Amino acid sequence: MNTPVLILGTRLLAVEVMDQIADMPGYEVAGFVENMDRRMAGREMEGCPVYWIDDIGKFVKTHVATCALSTTLRKSYVEQAMGMGLRFRTLVHPTARVSSRATLSEGCFISALSAIGTHTTLGRSVFVNRGALIGHHTTIGDYGTIQPGANVAGAITIGEQCYIGMGAMVLDKHTIGRGCVIGAGAVVTHDLPDCVLAMGVPAKIIKVGIEAK
Repeated sequence: MNTPVLILGTRLLAVEVMDQIADMPGYEVAGFVENMDRRMAGREMEGCPVYWIDDIGKFVKTHVATCALSTTLRKSYVEQAMGMGLRFRTLVHPTARVSSRATLSEGCFISALSAIGTHTTLGRSVFVNRGALIGHHTTIGDYGTIQPGANVAGAITIGEQCYIGMGAMVLDKHTIGRGCVIGAGAVVTHDLPDCVLAMGVPAKIIKVGIEAK
């Protein structure tokens, strides 16, 4: 019997996550969960029901969850659902390559054609999007987002709630502080402090004191 999965989120990424879960043996999507627009509850998406966050208590013993938000809002949504007793499952697409020596924490989602190197650790609910590469001996903090085609090299430390944009590169042996946003296509060639927005080639800080929600 397949394990039923609830997807937190009702936007386009939630449909993408549903499609990828369809390729994962042993799982099936049982519905979506909304926490912002109550008018969504009671509708259907892709043939599955949409539930309001306050009504998921009845599923905590039978279902697991994953979060289909690629923004820093993932932390508050996951923690809201966990507070209601919902359990999060780490899900890995069968075309992804994850080293047997890597550590994936609860709630990670590893998308199609991505790769996770040896002795690398991903924190809770890290979202690795399509075709992203994460090198060896790298640590990514809780609720991080690695967008499609991003390439994070080896021996990197990335803090909690960081967002690495599509096609961005982080060169090896650097540290990125918590709550940072790296713009699409940027190339990070030096350490970055907490809560900055960096863009360009090489990446330069263009905004400081940004807030991770």
